[in-house]
Amino acid sequence: QVYLAESGGGSVQAGGSLRLSCAASGNIDRRECFAWFRQAPGQRREGVASVSSGDVTTYADSVKGRFLISRDNADNTVYLQMDRLKPEETAMYYCAAKVSSCGTSWSEQWDYGDWGQGTQVTVSS
Repeated sequence: QVYLAESGGGSVQAGGSLRLSCAASGNIDRRECFAWFRQAPGQRREGVASVSSGDVTTYADSVKGRFLISRDNADNTVYLQMDRLKPEETAMYYCAAKVSSCGTSWSEQWDYGDWGQGTQVTVSS
């Protein structure tokens, strides 16, 4: 199993930035894909970005150009740099990992077996 712990959430004004961290431990070498999801109250959990073991990244269209996902193998940490945040992006942000490749299923919630507890991001207008 893989343990994931998110941090870095907080409150910012619209247009501001936050950097989320996902510290991973356990059987990390068996995880091909790490991703960030978010879920607002009353909404479904949606994929935000993913990064593969080969550092191939994928982004939701809504965040493309504003968010950056990266991996630091030395620290076993996955990051999500979020710039120019919008109020509608207020949500709980989750880190997830899976054995299979990110590929076209990178944003499929049920394909991920490992999840963190989430970190709250609040963007005010």
